[in-house]
Amino acid sequence: MDMNNFISAPFWTELLVKFGANIIEFIAVVIIYFVLKRVGSKIIARSFDRYKQRRDVSSNRIYTLEKLTASAYTYVLFFIFLVLAFNAFGLPTASLIAGASVIGLAVGFGAQGLVSDVVTGFFILLEKQIDVGDYVTTAGFGGIVEEVGLRTTKIRSFDGTLNYIPNRQIATVSNHTRGNMRALVDLGIAYEENVDDAITVIQEACNQAAENDDRIKEGPDVVGVQAFGSSDIVIRVIAQTENMEQWAVERDLRKAIKWALDTNNIEIPYPHQVNIDKNA
Repeated sequence: MDMNNFISAPFWTELLVKFGANIIEFIAVVIIYFVLKRVGSKIIARSFDRYKQRRDVSSNRIYTLEKLTASAYTYVLFFIFLVLAFNAFGLPTASLIAGASVIGLAVGFGAQGLVSDVVTGFFILLEKQIDVGDYVTTAGFGGIVEEVGLRTTKIRSFDGTLNYIPNRQIATVSNHTRGNMRALVDLGIAYEENVDDAITVIQEACNQAAENDDRIKEGPDVVGVQAFGSSDIVIRVIAQTENMEQWAVERDLRKAIKWALDTNNIEIPYPHQVNIDKNA
């Protein structure tokens, strides 16, 4: 074979032209990928908006399903992009599939956790255990659910920490946002005060609060004497509130009850300090 012919100018010209065509095709595939990803995301968002308007489904549930659908669409689109990228450089698609099969078989035993994540995530969504926006406690974390995916669930703690929890670790879930929530207020009065009078005053304050607060769904009611403290008698108040409003209602109830007790000269005990003048 003549080496001069092998390295002749036509050979390199043809090689560069072919390589340039492959690069152009690859760039076109990349552009199409990002265009389809953006257009598909908008179509998914609009579809779920229309679905929400037609069906009586909570916004949190719609948002959860929308995120999941968008994630699945992205995975499928990326796989198609890899196939087209292989074709752009003249690589057979069969080799990609065969390679994926070999790799999948090799890591199959090590990827049991990933499979468990996907299966668990599927049943979490199917059984509607949690939705985006719910306040839950699971896997040792408590907070607001920001995203439910096929592999991980994101929970934002109240201190701002974002926790990424593999779905397989979600063995039990305590969902605090299904139905009304309980507001509980314990307060102490001095042993010298009349308990019946104090309960009457507290209940009147609770009734007034219920009339002016739409967040309160039931009560508030004075349960009675809860405990005997070292320097006070503890009285408990319970109310049913809207989801996620229990803490705000508790704060407002404490303020209203404190004002009512002060107005009726009922003492709330607190530490006293006595200064003794040794020179007297």
